[in-house]
Amino acid sequence: MCFSEFRPEDYAKETEQRWGDTEAYRQSQRRVATYKKDDLQRIKAEEEQVRTNLAAAFAADSADSEEAMAAAEAHRRHISRWFYDCNYDIHRGLTDMYVNDEQFRAHYDATASGLARFIREAAHANARRAETDR
Repeated sequence: MCFSEFRPEDYAKETEQRWGDTEAYRQSQRRVATYKKDDLQRIKAEEEQVRTNLAAAFAADSADSEEAMAAAEAHRRHISRWFYDCNYDIHRGLTDMYVNDEQFRAHYDATASGLARFIREAAHANARRAETDR
């Protein structure tokens, strides 16, 4: 499934059941409620670019390469910019879910088989790098 086929309303009940008691969920709900059509178009275009960059890194490099970690960092920042504050620990957990949850895995693996696992590995490598840079 690509982002253009993604319809949040199809997952609203499940999303609220799974994460409704988290600050990230509440923050995302507040932010998304303010977005206009042009915001949603920008989010879609940015997400597609982030996913394209992740797929290019996947095809070219290992998950701990500079290109892969930069793509993972862009992914983390995209989430923080548009949805909720996504620190490195949250990003690790989120990308773990990309592998462990069939819907998320299918979303990313539709771009390239194994992409979800690569994103997780790159996000974890990026978080380790950020921790050592502190």
